[in-house]
Amino acid sequence: MWFFDLNGFKNYNDSFGHLAGDALLARLGRRLRDAVSPIGAVYRLGGDEFCVAIAAPLANPLALFQTAREALSEQGGAFTVTASASAGAVEIPREASDPTHALRLADQHMYRDKAASRGGAAELVTAVLHAVLAQRHPELDEHSSDVANDVELLARTIGLDEETVAMVIRAGDLHDVGKLGIPDEIITKAGPLTDGEWEFMRQHTVMGERIIAAAGPSLARIAPLVRASHERWDGKGYPDGLAGGEIPLGARIITICGPFRAMLSERPYKRPMSLQDALAELRRCAGTQFDLRLVEVFCTVVVEHISADRLRSPAR
Repeated sequence: MWFFDLNGFKNYNDSFGHLAGDALLARLGRRLRDAVSPIGAVYRLGGDEFCVAIAAPLANPLALFQTAREALSEQGGAFTVTASASAGAVEIPREASDPTHALRLADQHMYRDKAASRGGAAELVTAVLHAVLAQRHPELDEHSSDVANDVELLARTIGLDEETVAMVIRAGDLHDVGKLGIPDEIITKAGPLTDGEWEFMRQHTVMGERIIAAAGPSLARIAPLVRASHERWDGKGYPDGLAGGEIPLGARIITICGPFRAMLSERPYKRPMSLQDALAELRRCAGTQFDLRLVEVFCTVVVEHISADRLRSPAR
């Protein structure tokens, strides 16, 4: 018997509405049923809890258990939403003599799994912040998603471990969330900003740090990376004037990927650059604005990645 509980579903329901929550439950329930059919039967026990009963012996129960758990995950939409499940399993009659005892034991195992996992809360908070950013500034939400993709590419290329990669991706995803505190007339201004407006704009990384810190402990390690995401290698960035290795590695990655995507984008005050011009600008500023070593790796991997995509694309 397997027991699953969706991580943070109540907050998801409260944030996106009961209709969206009901639709999510229906989709995930269908996927779970398809994942275990015809070997197992699926039951929704109420709220956000699902149970799977497997009556036949399994050659590889762990593989099917993982498949069932993955069926209760979803990512996509106008902004990123990730649903995931904590899980517990119990074998009858070896661990429990009857269904009531089995359910109680599986529930205990599930809550131990939930306590050990920090990902669910972090994913939900990220989704909520994305929802707010997408509603207020859709172009910034799209930019942040592009930055997060580039961050992942660079972080994996330099060999960071999976936990660190996930942390830096989330920081890249949220690096502009502090702009929620900047007046719209500054964000969308077509002409140059005044000195006073620039001073205000430079506070957005501090605002972002505060927003993320206030969201709870699940994103505690993300906040310092967001704060440092506009520092410069030469120490002339903001808000703290950090230089070189004083800047956290994750933030150094974001300081490359953020401006790169900004160069490729059309803004009220500028036209988009070509890919080659953007890469040339990164190289020109390497060693002053950006980490020289990371820039060379990034430029190389971007060119390789784009070339591979073109080779995979069908002829038109």
